[in-house]
Amino acid sequence: MRISVAQAQALEERLGVPVRVAARHFHPYIRDVVTELACSGTTTLVSLPLAPQSVDVYHAEVRRAARGFPDLVVRYAPSWGLEPKLIDALRETVDEALDRFADATDVPVVLTAHSLPRHVILAGDPYEEQFRAMAAGVAAAIEAKGHPVRVAFQSQGMDGGDWLGPDLLTVFAELSAAGRTSAVVAAIGFVADHVETLYDLDIEAPQIAARAGLARIERAASMNTRRAFIDALEAIARPLLETPGSA
Repeated sequence: MRISVAQAQALEERLGVPVRVAARHFHPYIRDVVTELACSGTTTLVSLPLAPQSVDVYHAEVRRAARGFPDLVVRYAPSWGLEPKLIDALRETVDEALDRFADATDVPVVLTAHSLPRHVILAGDPYEEQFRAMAAGVAAAIEAKGHPVRVAFQSQGMDGGDWLGPDLLTVFAELSAAGRTSAVVAAIGFVADHVETLYDLDIEAPQIAARAGLARIERAASMNTRRAFIDALEAIARPLLETPGSA
């Protein structure tokens, strides 16, 4: 949450309007933030999920919260995984990670996102399709430089059901079988550091890689408050502030 608040503050400085953090499953809850803003005199609200994919999941909570305020106009950001400024920011972090190798001419890159239960996707959630489209946008320039790119889904749940894959172990093993000894892992499905990066990738993933036969992995930095990422948030939010949207 600390990083999300810092992202909001950085965006507020760009836009010149109040920017507040709200969460679906933790404080401050979406319903409480919407209520506070509406009661303090806000007449127009932009709903901008920090997750670029499946934005309607978050917008639905905002819609429910806004029902008690019929005069509040809410404008909803579309899925924004293909925003060019976001793609540029993600490529930037991958390039930085590749630069840590003395000879990075063909080091493979693994682009990851949080896995979801497959039944969620089968029910119509666009998450996988939208993430793979974003990953393809990031991969284009990387592959043009000679780096193989793979997609993996990490941090699967432990309920024993069928989850989106391939997982990291599968991808690492395939890279090792192909003669690779190292890789860059870029968690492009996350926009801030938290347990899925700081533990799952920084602590657990090197152990998984070693078991699979890879000697070295490097993780690309998360977006956090990177200037290029705030550029992307501004590119999505500003048009919604300046032109009418749907309530």
